[in-house]
Amino acid sequence: MRFVSIASGSSGNCTYVGSENTHLLVDAGVSGRRIEAGLRELGISGKELSGILVTHEHSDHTKGLGVLARKYEIPIYATKATLEEIETQKALGAYDRELLTPIPPDVAFSLGDLQVKPFRIDHDAADPVGYRICQGEKAVAVATDMGRFTPYTIENLQGLDAILLEANHDVRMLETGPYPYYLKRRILGDYGHLSNENAGRLLNFLLHDRLKKIFLGHLSRENNYEELAYETVCLEITEGETAYKASDFSISVAARERMSEIVEV
Repeated sequence: MRFVSIASGSSGNCTYVGSENTHLLVDAGVSGRRIEAGLRELGISGKELSGILVTHEHSDHTKGLGVLARKYEIPIYATKATLEEIETQKALGAYDRELLTPIPPDVAFSLGDLQVKPFRIDHDAADPVGYRICQGEKAVAVATDMGRFTPYTIENLQGLDAILLEANHDVRMLETGPYPYYLKRRILGDYGHLSNENAGRLLNFLLHDRLKKIFLGHLSRENNYEELAYETVCLEITEGETAYKASDFSISVAARERMSEIVEV
């Protein structure tokens, strides 16, 4: 499998996961033009996509859906409640609603030679999920927009070869920054976003010898920056109660304006 972030940040998110025969996107929260440019860098055209897996209905995860659906008639997979919200988004324009395919959380399904497992996440959306995607014994996951993590989250992220994990904000920057009080409370709450510190704490439950790549994603433009997210997560790992150090793993930040490296697992 190949695993690459086309874009990641509070302003837009799109991740590619694919094999030689099956090509998927997790979210399409940037322009169709930008997604197509990313696919071209991977040697893929939009018509080769087997599906788009949507985590939830917020615009930074859906804004490119309408263009791709109209142009390529790509099936769109999400929970029933998420699809109902997507149908109300007039900004997506006209597209064939038959492409909207509901999937239940915690039930794995196949797309080509890939197995997809949606799992619930805690976020202020209709029925949001993260995705674990497997080919044989290889597994990658996209886990963003989580206000917290639980034993259930940890269970669904065990044994991965690569992960894109949210490191949305630095708590001090958020608390002292310009956001209004209600928005700060939302982001810091159990249905908001994962902080840098909590991303590192979650990773301490997931580290193992075969974990090839950790992408830190969905960074806030106003309340975080790449170096801070990286250093904070690395510190949580190195000082955590595990046998590992951050230097034992390949860790980098998935940026909002450029593609990440291509990871093959």
